[in-house]
Amino acid sequence: MNEFHRPDGRLHVESVSLERIAADVGTPFYCYSTAMLESRYRALEEALAGLPATICFAVKANGNIAVVGTLARLGAGADVVSAGELTRALVAGIPASRIVFSGVGKTDDEMAAALDAGVMQINVESEVELEALSRVAEARGVTAPAAVRVNPDVDARTHEKITTGRRENKFGIDWGRVPGVFAAAAALPAVALTGVAVHIGSQLTDLEPFRHAFRRIRGLVTDLRAQGHRIDSVDVGGGLGIDYGDPADGGNGPPSAADYADVVRQEAGGLDCRLLLEPGRYLAGNAGVLITRVVYVKEGETRRFLIVDAAMNDLLRPALYGAYHGIEPVGDIAGGDVGEYDVVGPVCETGDTFATRRPLPRVEPGALLCVHAAGAYGAVMASTYNARPLVPEVLVKGDAYAVVRRRVAVEEELALESFPDWLAAPGAEKKVS
Repeated sequence: MNEFHRPDGRLHVESVSLERIAADVGTPFYCYSTAMLESRYRALEEALAGLPATICFAVKANGNIAVVGTLARLGAGADVVSAGELTRALVAGIPASRIVFSGVGKTDDEMAAALDAGVMQINVESEVELEALSRVAEARGVTAPAAVRVNPDVDARTHEKITTGRRENKFGIDWGRVPGVFAAAAALPAVALTGVAVHIGSQLTDLEPFRHAFRRIRGLVTDLRAQGHRIDSVDVGGGLGIDYGDPADGGNGPPSAADYADVVRQEAGGLDCRLLLEPGRYLAGNAGVLITRVVYVKEGETRRFLIVDAAMNDLLRPALYGAYHGIEPVGDIAGGDVGEYDVVGPVCETGDTFATRRPLPRVEPGALLCVHAAGAYGAVMASTYNARPLVPEVLVKGDAYAVVRRRVAVEEELALESFPDWLAAPGAEKKVS
């Protein structure tokens, strides 16, 4: 289901005109479709029917509490990687009993927050972290529910900056060392280590790396049980890719939820374990767009530039990963001429580029552009570089919409800063007569 469509020639999300939202909240802004969030969740839930599976949304993909809350009301849990994400998940309405706390560098304070909240599981990623978790739990008089994140040494064949399951990556414990970790955990006073977890990367469009990793985990679970260890849960992570509309993909889209669920079922379905899945991009990516306005059309010596009011601080993925996002005008494009443009932002970096040599209908200054597939790793990775304010986020449901994060004014950012005692604020100096 695609809720971004043109019922009257102009781009809408569900039943709301994006031009109408732009007139109300200004540009740039993010916009999310409730219907798409719901349909993606239900598609995965239905594909997993019959399995003892819990879908834990990866909050790092989109931490807006309205987005997380939409999924919470469908029954989703959460995968969090910081105390801040834990707080967001709880505020959004996800019960602690459905929250997994992951991450390679949890502090003592974060472990304490997770234990105090009563999270379902803490995924540990090193022997030293396991010892730290036991120490923190013992000091609080509780037993920490834990799983070991396994590094299966499987190449996800995705972008090198988002692959996480190879031996040289910082994540997880090498799968050959895991039996020793379970043996050592038995002597720790305040940890119940009863699960294994794996996550090999993000934006996977091939099922074979999943199959390879899950098969390795299945063998590990069998071995651990043979050694007398109790295994109650298997966390298969996330990583299922989405369609960004890149022509370089040759029209080969990512696997369907049903095909992915079949691999989970075949490789992990018979383990007599609770299964945890941690999709993020799959649920939120195609459900969101970034809307920006053309400021200038600049004729260069060799390129024609569309200079827009969004920038790399608003959507970092193209600058960080060289990522492709589909772009189209919001207004009526029927019968228009097509030109080739570089779509760039106003930030003082050459990397502040959303697209190069992109064929687009000819537009004039003031026209709105829609940057697609921006619902994951978009607003959540934004910054205030160049003192640019964080942009609004809007959630649509049917014919209604709401601003679910307002634009943050520069004055509000400045209110967080102060002059030290030895540096008087301008205008605060005493006047000498």
